[in-house]
Amino acid sequence: MNIVDLGLIGYDEAEAMQLETLSSVLSDEKPNTLFILEHPKVITLGRQGGAENLLVDENLLRNESIELVQTTRGGNITCHFPGQLVAYPIWRVEKRPGGMKKFFHDMEEAVINTCAHFGVTTQRRPGHPGVWVDEARKICSMGIGVRRWVTYHGLALNVGRDVSLFNKITLCGIQGATPTSLSQEAGRDIEIEEAKHVFAQEFRKAFADSAVASDQAPQE
Repeated sequence: MNIVDLGLIGYDEAEAMQLETLSSVLSDEKPNTLFILEHPKVITLGRQGGAENLLVDENLLRNESIELVQTTRGGNITCHFPGQLVAYPIWRVEKRPGGMKKFFHDMEEAVINTCAHFGVTTQRRPGHPGVWVDEARKICSMGIGVRRWVTYHGLALNVGRDVSLFNKITLCGIQGATPTSLSQEAGRDIEIEEAKHVFAQEFRKAFADSAVASDQAPQE
């Protein structure tokens, strides 16, 4: 696999790089690739909608230089900002053992183990992709797009203490859900570069057994 750190990069630029890489993975010109990065402040809407869960006027977003973007990923509304680790796996899942369900499980596993490295215990919440500290506090959101069994988009793990951008939305459209972060839960400031390094290691471990099984097709 190829892991590339894009640093702080605009949402549209990162999406263009994902689509270019997706085409290369589809044509076998490039291996499975993971982009890790941060975005400037942006609120994104998923294929399942999300505009109804925007709690502020769009003019206010423009005045505060916050983008509002319609995306092609699954899921509802979420947001990205500096201090949040975003990971986009451009990953071939065709014939991968376990299909899409295992793909999400392995992404969650990489996040759970990353959090554990920093002394933060997290869990899955049935019916809600992502990673939670408990039934209400969400530390990582997930949503992907798929073209011909190659994924793009991915996950967002809150690392820094400031998660105030979430105040402008109903988190993932889930009533009662509140955001938290690695730094908040660990009780100390965790640097984004350290979190990236640990996550990259845990992602490699979780996806090390990505050999295909010729007789098994993935299920969405």
